[in-house]
Amino acid sequence: MKSDLPIIPDARGLRVGLVTSRYHADVTGAMEDGARTAFLAAGGLPEDLLVAAAPGAFELPVIAAAYARRADVAAVVILGCIVEGETRHDRVLGDAIAAAAAQLSVQTCKPVGFGVLTVRNAKQARARAGGKHGNKGQEAMDAALLAVRAVEGAKS
Repeated sequence: MKSDLPIIPDARGLRVGLVTSRYHADVTGAMEDGARTAFLAAGGLPEDLLVAAAPGAFELPVIAAAYARRADVAAVVILGCIVEGETRHDRVLGDAIAAAAAQLSVQTCKPVGFGVLTVRNAKQARARAGGKHGNKGQEAMDAALLAVRAVEGAKS
């Protein structure tokens, strides 16, 4: 059975929250640029992209929740970068953020685009923030936009 879901992201008429961690700002800033570009390329209006800065990755879910609970917001995209350290802190942090984002998405029935890198080093991060492995900010925005349209289809 063929799906009628769009394969090209469509941001026309949508308001989206974009929350970016300022920790590792060189990486997350490039990801934010990718997400902005994707939103505009999909027909979104600049004033419909609501942008907020989070101090670090751990704060992403609470700011995302504030956006997701707004009636005028269709989706939220979170962007961050967690670099492996000498302890398990990076894994605990990454798992907590992923679980919170998934829970928020299900509770609000609004997509949360997940653009949180969990990498071993800065080289891996840069490769995923506009380098040889693409731009995970752009991918998270595209996924969120596609999911919005899928949710709309499921509701009708």
